[in-house]
Amino acid sequence: MMELFGVSATLIATFVGFGLLIGILFGFFGMGGSFLVTPALLVMGYESTTAVASGLAFVFGTSVIATLKHRDLGQVDYKLGVLMIAGTTAGIEVGKIGLEALQHMGLADTVVSVAYVFLLGGIGLFVTREALKHGGGGGLEHDVDEDADVEDADIPEIAQKIQSYRVPPMMKLRGGFRVSLWMILLVAFATGLLSGFLGVGGGFIRMPALFYLIGVPVPVAVGTDLFEIVFSGGIGSFLYAQSGAVDLSIVVPLLSGSALGARLGAAATSLVDEGDIKVYFGVMLLLGAIAVAVRKVGGVFEMPVLDTVSLAIILGAALLVSGAVTYSAIRELRAEADGRSVAADV
Repeated sequence: MMELFGVSATLIATFVGFGLLIGILFGFFGMGGSFLVTPALLVMGYESTTAVASGLAFVFGTSVIATLKHRDLGQVDYKLGVLMIAGTTAGIEVGKIGLEALQHMGLADTVVSVAYVFLLGGIGLFVTREALKHGGGGGLEHDVDEDADVEDADIPEIAQKIQSYRVPPMMKLRGGFRVSLWMILLVAFATGLLSGFLGVGGGFIRMPALFYLIGVPVPVAVGTDLFEIVFSGGIGSFLYAQSGAVDLSIVVPLLSGSALGARLGAAATSLVDEGDIKVYFGVMLLLGAIAVAVRKVGGVFEMPVLDTVSLAIILGAALLVSGAVTYSAIRELRAEADGRSVAADV
């Protein structure tokens, strides 16, 4: 049987397929890499260090691929991305201090686990409710245009409030609106604080924050979030690689699949309605919260079978949502083709 790095062809094929699946989600949402890969590797029996390190390396490679595709589509705001990196970096450092304080008190695992589940589920419920409340298409409905004046656009109320604070210097962002530099840094710091406290990459926090708090169009929020992940994932994977924790037999086949999936997912953001993107994102987070909760319950009551159940929920969620994304993109392409055909006949 053919092997790569001593791994069977069956396992390689599994990793390639898994990489394709996650790549679609990663390119479409700007999150889902380590959120899905690391738990899966842990359940498969890999050491925690190897699982985290290989997950980070995979996230870095996939984010580069997805960011390049979003750049081609004009969906990356580099200025906003750099400002968010600066703010989140400071927030992460403060969050780590809080986490270390809880570790000294012996409360870190319990507090972080509960906070993670509630935050994941809370954001999922909020995003899904908001999207459905607006008929599946609420929020920003304008096109991405740097020169457009969208100050009066139908954007989230919180974002409108934040944009109303005219504290100089004001930054003009992709989409044509202006936001105070200090408001951007404050939002970035808050998301970084949560990310550092929970010990997660934070893509599921940053993407909705860019939309609901700053008012960035959803496709640009995804692209800009991925741009940030290139840096955070790159630094993390480099540090782990120095200690030899990155397993190439895992990373290479995963990246082989995600190379295509990330580009497909990124391309889908320009086809699928923004409301649908938010619904899919919310459902993904809700199912993720359930999976994490099940795994934590299994750890508390020493029931290893719940780890497998948790993995099944995660994989099922990934398959369900990526399938819905692909279906929506194909449906939109067909609708565009039919429209062109009707126009040609006329």
